Amino acid sequence: MSSDRIDAESKVSGNQANIPARIRRELDIDDGDHLRWHVEDDGSVRVHIVRQQTGTFAGFDGYDGEAATDATADHDAWGVDGE
Repeated sequence: MSSDRIDAESKVSGNQANIPARIRRELDIDDGDHLRWHVEDDGSVRVHIVRQQTGTFAGFDGYDGEAATDATADHDAWGVDGE
């Protein structure tokens, strides 16, 4: 990618700048994603997209056993150090 090419422009308003829609679509930037900014020695800026991770427990149906559980009583049995 040529450094002389202008893909899109946006205007700073206060302390915020919008990412042009064309750039968001091309890079698949979505709501909740984070941007990590790095200023290079030559003054150029590099941006790394950190994707939001969703659905970590989406497939978790919970405890499906027959025995009753008590988190307070079972705490140490789960290998978690008590206080």
